[in-house]
Amino acid sequence: MKQSEESQQEAVQKTDGRFEIEFYETKDGKQPVKEFLLSLDVKMRAKMLSMISLLQDNGYELREPYSKHLSDGIFELRAKVGSDITRVLYFFYVERHIILTNGFIKKTQKTPPKEVDRAKKYRTDYLCRKEIRK
Repeated sequence: MKQSEESQQEAVQKTDGRFEIEFYETKDGKQPVKEFLLSLDVKMRAKMLSMISLLQDNGYELREPYSKHLSDGIFELRAKVGSDITRVLYFFYVERHIILTNGFIKKTQKTPPKEVDRAKKYRTDYLCRKEIRK
C-alpha cells in the first residue's frame, strides 16, 4: 500500500467518521465562540456543548431543530434552556472540518443580520489565512 493511502486510512480511523470541530481564532489569538461559551450559565453551556457534540457526530446531516442553514454556507447551531435561546454560527471546511465562528443569545424572532455578517467576515479571514499558510 502506498504511504499516502496509509495516511488517509489512518486519518479516517482517527476521526472515526466524526467531524473535527475547530474554534475560529482571530489574528490576535481570541476565540469568539470559546469566550461566548464561557460566558454562558452552566446549564446553557452544557446544552450548547451537547449540541456541538451532536454536530460533530452528524455534520452535514444535522437539521432542524438542532441546526439550520442561514445564508451563503453559514449555519446556526441551536440550543434552548427554558425561555433562554442561544445560537452558535459555523461553516464547513474541507476534510470534515467544522469551524465555529461566533455565538449570541437570541432575543428576537429572526437571527440578527450583524451576527451572520460577523460569521461571514470570520470565514473570509479564516480562508485567507489558510491559503497564506499553504
